[in-house]
This record gives sequence, C-alpha cells and structure tokens, in this order.
Amino acid sequence: MTIRKIIGFALILFTLLPVFSWASTPEKTVAPVQANLVAAASPEANEGFTRADGSQPIEFPADHGPHPDYQTEWWYFTGNLNLENGQARNIGSGDTTPDHFGYQLTFFRRALIPPTEIMPRESNWATSQIYMAHFALTDVVDSRYNSYERLSRGAAGLSGAIAQPFSVWLEDWLVEEITQDTYHLVASQDGISLDLILVDAKEPILQGDQGYSQKGPDPGQASYYYSLTHLETTGTIRTATRTYNVTGTSWMDHEYSTSALSPDQIGWDWFSIQLDNDNELMVFQIRKSDGSVDPFSSGIYIAQDASKTPLNQEDFSIRITDYWTSPRTNTVYPAGWELSIPSLKLTLKARPFLPDQEFYGSYSYWEGAVQVEGEIDGGPLTGSGYVELTGYTRSMGGEF
Repeated sequence: MTIRKIIGFALILFTLLPVFSWASTPEKTVAPVQANLVAAASPEANEGFTRADGSQPIEFPADHGPHPDYQTEWWYFTGNLNLENGQARNIGSGDTTPDHFGYQLTFFRRALIPPTEIMPRESNWATSQIYMAHFALTDVVDSRYNSYERLSRGAAGLSGAIAQPFSVWLEDWLVEEITQDTYHLVASQDGISLDLILVDAKEPILQGDQGYSQKGPDPGQASYYYSLTHLETTGTIRTATRTYNVTGTSWMDHEYSTSALSPDQIGWDWFSIQLDNDNELMVFQIRKSDGSVDPFSSGIYIAQDASKTPLNQEDFSIRITDYWTSPRTNTVYPAGWELSIPSLKLTLKARPFLPDQEFYGSYSYWEGAVQVEGEIDGGPLTGSGYVELTGYTRSMGGEF
C-alpha cells in the first residue's frame, strides 16, 4: 500500500551516519553530511521535496524509474511459487504440507536532502540518496523463514535505479528488464537465493485515482502508486540443502511520495491476492489509534480481462480470525482473516503458510505468504497472496 514502506527510516538514517560521513572529501564534509542525516530524521525533513498531488499522470516506461524529487520510493516484489511438475521433496507419508515458497524482494530509495539543496561534488562516492533492500524467503515444507536487510549509498554503482531499460539494484540484489515486460530478479545471501524470470501478463494497474493514491486529508498525504498484479514466474530457488525449479505468480508495487501518516494513523494491513480464476485483489486498511479503520483505506479488484472495480473503505470488510505472537518482539499479529466484498458477492479466508514471517530488521513488521480460499457468486475459489502488517510493534503515526 501507499506509505507502507516508509518503515523506520529515521532510525535507519542514524545507523548510516558512519557510512555516509565520508560521502565526499572527508576533511571538509563530515559535519555537513551528518547534519543532513540528522535533519532527514526530523519532522521538517520533507520540506523542499515534490509532493504527490494528483497533477502528474503516470507514464510508462519513464515512471518505472526513480523519482529523486520525491523523498521516498520503493519497488516491491512478492511471489508465491511451487515446484515444477516432476519434482518432489522429502515429505513423510501422509504429510499434506504444500511444496511451496514465498518470497519478498523490496528496494527502497530515500533522499537525504531536497533537490534544490544538492551541491556539486567531485567524488564518485558523493550522494544525496540512500537505498535499502529487504530479501525474504518462506520455505513451507521446512517451516523456515529467512530474511535479510542491506543498506547502501546511491553512488559508485553500489545501488540505484534507472527507467529504460528498467533496473533497480543494491549490490548484487537486482531486478532488471531483459525484454519488454520481462524481468530478471536475483538475490542471494547465506546460501539462500532466488533467480527468477517474471513476465507481465496484464497491463499496469493504476491504484487510486489514475495512480494518485490518497491516504489522509492533509495535502501531500498521498503517493503515486501502480501495480503489476500478474507476473508469470519461473526460475530457481536455492535453500540450505538444494536447488529447486519453481513456477508461480509474482506481484510488483511501485510507489513514490513525500508524505507522512497522521498522528492518529498507527499502521496498516495490506493484502495482495491472486486467485485461481486469474483475478486479483488488493485492499488495505489504515488503522487508527481509537481502533477504527480510516476512511482513506481502499482497494481494487482486477478481473481476468483487466477490467477494474475500485473499492472504497465502505465496500469491503476485514475480520481477524486468528493471532500469532512473535518470540522475538512479543508482538501480537493477526494470523487469519476473512475478507468480504458484498457488491462482488466475494468472501475469502486467508491464513499464513507459516505463522512466523516477521521481518526482523531496522523496523520489525510482518510480511508473509498466505493461502486463500472462498467463493464468488456462490462458486468456489482458491488462491494465494501476500499480507503486510505494520504498526503492531509500535505506532507508525507521524512517521515518514
């Protein structure tokens, strides 16, 4: 969802002070660079950046790339994958655990200072941008969830993004467009790796009002937001023990903004669901401190023919059916849901493939693969998806 990936950048910036203190010539710029980082963690840090106001239409392929005039941006990939036909794992007799993997690979860009304040610097290491990436793999059979975080400056080729052909990377974690609408995704760490080909089978879906997704009543509490909701996926996954050929479907969100949650908006629950009838659903609800759901919550239902049904907050409901408590943070997260959209005669039940899919990094949140079953207009449906839960460890109210 919009704003969802602005997770604790204030904390992250402070961890980067030693890294960026020599972003230009050390003897001249240590104090100014540190001052900029501290300023970037303050409430006034978004002054001077362009805000999403609905005046700029999203255009392709240019808007696949970075938008440095906006303070925050992310490219977000998730997918649910199964073993190719003919493969099998060592599952005991009678075990019905699915041969299933879920993955997340997300790249975040954060501007340190407004574009009007950028001064020319000769060093290749000098930068006004930082990048962070999150990589996670859910291995259902082995009941294992691995997650990793990396941070780097947007300079010297260490990390960055370009529009044509589209590419975003942080060191050797990479998504690149290899032909039109076909993407190569790779990530590897500690013996866990992905090497996938993603083919876009539907046109980009513009979220909100033609890509302008509003999250609050104040000016700029919005983002530009689009999704690739049906990426046919093949490739390999490497676990600690062996390599598997996999196939399935992925989802991509791209958002850019300069905005903040309202103080009473404590977090969000975001769902991307891909159904076996080739329809997709995205809904998110922003939770408020009084326990209510913010009216700026919204979503969209995409039919097989790419026709779209926008959803306002009153068009859908999400009921929690189960909970899970993290052994690391003691956070209690929802771990089962029932989604209802009366106008579509659609009811879905979602539950995690694994309860423990808590991303434990600079900011802890739950991001996990889910299995889905339900019915539409009286007929049965199954599918899979991803759910993101933030603001359960601590409130996100007033965050960037």
